[in-house]
Amino acid sequence: MTMQSQNRLLDDLVKLATGAIGTLRDARGEVEGRLREQFESILAKMDLVTREEFEAVKEMAARAREENEALAARIARLEKQPRKQRARKSAAANPGGTASAAATTRTRA
Repeated sequence: MTMQSQNRLLDDLVKLATGAIGTLRDARGEVEGRLREQFESILAKMDLVTREEFEAVKEMAARAREENEALAARIARLEKQPRKQRARKSAAANPGGTASAAATTRTRA
């Protein structure tokens, strides 16, 4: 083989390889596009929440937890108080009530 025919052969191989790479690149893009479509279709069928909705519910749960802990601490403090002291506080909180908690507490004591 002469030098010129070797160069021509190399040029043909380079063109063939370049064409194959281009074809593979196009095929890859098409496969990625179809996979993306399938994935989006699957996600659309699922009942998923957005990040914003998740964060809002997470914040509400944290506030509810804090309120629950505060109420539990308040109940614990109230339960430690003697009955008579609780009855006085209850009567003060419910003045003029018909069946006040104080009267009910006194009758049980």
